[in-house]
Amino acid sequence: MFKHILVPTDLTERSLHALEIAIKLACGESAQVTLLHVIEVIQDTESDDFKEFYEKLGRRAGRKMEQMVGRYPQSASTIAMQITYGRRVREIINFASDQAIDLIILSSHKVDVDNTLQGWGTISYKVGILSRCPVMLVK
Repeated sequence: MFKHILVPTDLTERSLHALEIAIKLACGESAQVTLLHVIEVIQDTESDDFKEFYEKLGRRAGRKMEQMVGRYPQSASTIAMQITYGRRVREIINFASDQAIDLIILSSHKVDVDNTLQGWGTISYKVGILSRCPVMLVK
């Protein structure tokens, strides 16, 4: 059913649960999992002055992603890692479209029923609304 599963990560422990679910689904389906981290680029900072800064963030993200994947050595061959730069929601949606992603699994915080307006602006909510493929939110 799912051949390519995307797991966007903010590199926190919370996103490990989404990766774990993706791996379990992928094993049963012989699917590929891509762990994606988007480094948010501040507008008008793409000059050479900031190049080293963004490269440093990319190296740090790569190390953290390797640690995350290292927790699942039996599945390491089915997990690809990708780092992109830009606006998070836009990059996740574009990546999913460009790579023919079948399912996006990402972590989401619980919405407070007494303050539901707080959850509408989250990345997970926006990806869920804008994605062309199914999205699973993990809490």
